[in-house]
Amino acid sequence: MTVVENSIVCRFFLALWSALTGAWENSGVGNALRRFSRGVGENIRGSVVCRFLWREGAVARSWPGSMTCGALTAILNIPCALFRWIYKVGKGIWDGSLCFRAVSALGGATFFFTGAFLAVMLLVPHDSWNNMYAFVGVVGLFVLFALGSAARPSHRLEMVELGPYLTLFMGFVCYALLTSISTRLSLRFFIFHLTAFLLALLVVSSVKRYEQLQLIAVLAVAGLTVAALYGCYQGVVGVDVVANQQDMAVNAGMPGRVYSFFDNPNNFAELLVMLTPLTFALFLNAKGWRGRVAALFSFAVCGIALAFTYSRSGWLGFALAGVVFLAFWNWKLIPLLVVLGLCCIPLLPETIYNRILTIGNMKDSSTSYRFAIYDASATLMKDYWLRGVGLGSDILKQTFKGYPAMFDGNFPIHTHNNYLQVWAETGLFGALAFLGTLFYQLKTGVKSYLACTDRRVKNLLAAAVAGFCGILLISVAEYTWFYPRNMFFYWFLFGVITACVKLGRQSVKQAV
Repeated sequence: MTVVENSIVCRFFLALWSALTGAWENSGVGNALRRFSRGVGENIRGSVVCRFLWREGAVARSWPGSMTCGALTAILNIPCALFRWIYKVGKGIWDGSLCFRAVSALGGATFFFTGAFLAVMLLVPHDSWNNMYAFVGVVGLFVLFALGSAARPSHRLEMVELGPYLTLFMGFVCYALLTSISTRLSLRFFIFHLTAFLLALLVVSSVKRYEQLQLIAVLAVAGLTVAALYGCYQGVVGVDVVANQQDMAVNAGMPGRVYSFFDNPNNFAELLVMLTPLTFALFLNAKGWRGRVAALFSFAVCGIALAFTYSRSGWLGFALAGVVFLAFWNWKLIPLLVVLGLCCIPLLPETIYNRILTIGNMKDSSTSYRFAIYDASATLMKDYWLRGVGLGSDILKQTFKGYPAMFDGNFPIHTHNNYLQVWAETGLFGALAFLGTLFYQLKTGVKSYLACTDRRVKNLLAAAVAGFCGILLISVAEYTWFYPRNMFFYWFLFGVITACVKLGRQSVKQAV
């Protein structure tokens, strides 16, 4: 830390930040805005709508003791129960086996292998990646976890922690598979959903202490940082301009958009938005200057790579993630952050500045084309709004071909919107279950943050919620699950939030 403190550059920016925050705290505008926000906050908190939304619903209250939760927990833990029974029968033999003790130790470290697997997933180039690798990897982690539970009675899959709404949504995913127009085409996408669900469950169940969850986050961020470094390299040496990824007339002079190890720039940007906020927590929770420098380096590299993607939705999502994290950490600084952000816009490179100006510009073909896709989706949804067509973009693309083509004679591949896509695939009630899952998770995260007594958990929870909010915003303009690796990290982040809630609950019990 001494190196950082003695750095002239660091001291300059720290002094500048201190002066700006001090001036803001004592300014008339700052005082007026704080009084205004307190008044608005009190009115919102006292409103009937807010009290209704903030309450713990009957479904959530009854979930831990429900037959559904108990039955699903028992079914999912059958492998764990089987290995425990085998261990109990031959305890004397197993305890004397070096091989068994090694396997048991590896099973107890499932959290480490989960993080390592996530890092590998971020580093495999697109041409070498097969989405079934994720399924095989998660099943392998699941088996490792079960093996580790043999000598650990408390080592079990904690279905209760994921809550009722994700379980309900997975029920509609199963329903969408069974009622799909083509079960064959939907089966592959069902495996993707199952992989993502098991990944979230493993993250929650394998974590018993904060240090374990932090290690998972560090490994994931390390993989992302390497991918970002390669993205920065692409930005420096340049990549080919792909005409269908940017309007060449509106974005004249814009260089090729970097994509790192992934399929296209938007996929890369979505991963950066989801995971980069974790560096905020890692910086705050670092015990020494090396950890802080590493977190700052990772943040800088990922930020530069995000700029090189020229993803407008990615930039907006990351901006929201920053605001959300600051709202948790010190909400009074949000107006100052907004003002500084606006002041920095004219200082941006010309290509990025011009790209920002195209946000919402209907003359941009990529923007106008989205609305053509939405129109085509609306036509299809008139027939399938209730039941859906089945899981996956393959079946949806096939269904689109039974309707009029778009203005260019093509048919949409997907709806270009996560929420609309889920509705089209799983039907109205599946979409409602999905929205309920998201709202419940965010509400639970905020409530846990307010109650938690462990500052480290609070910081990581704030970062995970921030990244999740960023991808939720991007999901309005993009179908982020079209690239399954992004879907897996979407639900991984969901699992991190849930694990933080679990650890936060433990910290409250220990404080009492």
